[in-house]
Amino acid sequence: MSTPNTMPIRELFVSYDSAEKLKREAAELPSWDLTPRQICDLELLMNGGFFPLNGFLGQADYDSVVENMRLTDGTLWPMPITLDVNQTFADSVEPGQDIALRDQEGVILAILSVSDKWIADKANEAAKVFGADDDAHPAVNYLHNTAGKIYLGGPITGIQQPVHYDYRGLRNTPNELRAYFRKMGWRRIVAFQTRNPLHRAHQELTFRAAKDAQANLLIHPVVGMTKPGDIDHFTRVRCYEAVLDKYPSSTTSLSLLNLAMRMAGPREAVWHGIIRRNHGCTHMIVGRDHAGPGKNSRGEDFYGPYDAQELFRQHEEEIGLEMVDFKHMVYVQERAQYEPADEIEEGLTVLNISGTELRRRLSEGLEIPEWFSFPEVVRELRRTKPPKAQQGFTVFFTGLSGSGKSTVANALMVKLMELGGRPVTLLDGDVVRKNLSSELGFSKEHRDLNIRRIGYVASEITKNGGIAICAPIAPYQATRRAVREAIEAYGTFVEIHVATPLEECERRDRKGLYAMARAGKIKEFTGISDPYEEPKNAELVLDTTNIEVDNCAHQVLLKLESLGLIAG
Repeated sequence: MSTPNTMPIRELFVSYDSAEKLKREAAELPSWDLTPRQICDLELLMNGGFFPLNGFLGQADYDSVVENMRLTDGTLWPMPITLDVNQTFADSVEPGQDIALRDQEGVILAILSVSDKWIADKANEAAKVFGADDDAHPAVNYLHNTAGKIYLGGPITGIQQPVHYDYRGLRNTPNELRAYFRKMGWRRIVAFQTRNPLHRAHQELTFRAAKDAQANLLIHPVVGMTKPGDIDHFTRVRCYEAVLDKYPSSTTSLSLLNLAMRMAGPREAVWHGIIRRNHGCTHMIVGRDHAGPGKNSRGEDFYGPYDAQELFRQHEEEIGLEMVDFKHMVYVQERAQYEPADEIEEGLTVLNISGTELRRRLSEGLEIPEWFSFPEVVRELRRTKPPKAQQGFTVFFTGLSGSGKSTVANALMVKLMELGGRPVTLLDGDVVRKNLSSELGFSKEHRDLNIRRIGYVASEITKNGGIAICAPIAPYQATRRAVREAIEAYGTFVEIHVATPLEECERRDRKGLYAMARAGKIKEFTGISDPYEEPKNAELVLDTTNIEVDNCAHQVLLKLESLGLIAG
């Protein structure tokens, strides 16, 4: 199935004339506006990055991939590539129909000839593909709380690539990279997969990997979708460009991969290998805990540190790519150089800075030593991540109606305005309902949409260095998590659970809402006829029973100070 790395690989695009004809005809077809993740998947389907797939998986291939990591014809393929849609759209299409796949601006990218439509067993998909049906895994959370309920499968007819306005010279298709390797006379190419900035240890590691494999080096970072909370790709690419001149230009190249990662550990490593083979590489560095998502809901790692390397090694021949072990590199003070951790004799001073420690030093404006990273990289990181006391942030109050959220939020707003330094915006539940969400009702779907709107506005305020204070009821854990992830891309999210007991909230009820809810006159009322899912890991819990508002607001200020968000 594999194509020699010097030969062109199959793409799913039609000719220019056919594409123009299809664009005209597509005006009559039902249209699906793709999500950011689906756009990443479609691009790699069309340009050959997901060879040998010829479209989104049908049900039989999906089942086979989930259960056995193989397509029905036996070909190794570890990741289900599916087109998830909502119930309303699914009801409007049937197998045998064509649909137009469009980007979020409405530009047509491809035609999908629908062969299958089914409701997936997402709990089974989570357990088999990601190892556990645990919402602490970002891809499992996406599966249950973001992805549509219905899957469509079928072959793709590619019309045009998604448009990227950034780094166009670095975005190479598999065939463009293969042509470049042919032109340069490169026959052995080792790929380095990364979603993080490169520091000195990475440079040493990649040098050694290329030397051991007697290969040229392709630095091939993911710029599609990575783990929530990762550094944005614009900052990372500026860091890669800053480091590139540390490498010999004749043997090293940088190219960007528009992949939506799933953080699926072992399966993801095999998938990354197949993708890199399709891009013309012959070797790949597989990391310790490669594409690991972090901790599960019990506080343990989802995957063992070497699970990915073991699964990759089992399938190395079928992948068509050799694995290069990722050595854990540490700095030996006495020798002033990086060496593999497992080759260092006792008695030497080993220095290392973890990712957590690096983030702490950045957020507190502390020194990052030159032995750890390049000054150019640190400069870029500091531009994007100034010390916390200069960043925007969001304070998100959640609790039952009548718990005191709005009152404490108002007091906090005044105290923060008194401190000065950053603009402060209060997004109170009732005010937002009036100005942003006046057309929405109180169904679960509408309440979710209201909270997501609040989260969107708060993320924009945070991104631009301001302080957003939000005070909605926000009863659902999954929605609060989605808002947290959106905001943490730009700054700190501080969740305050106003845990005033229901009886106290009812006692305070000036509008008589609880009484009407108990009488059945108000449907889906949080705390009575609809659940309130209490936050499990709020940064602060407040009970406003018999406590002055000023005292509560002061507790929030102290928490913000302890987090480094405001000066002491």
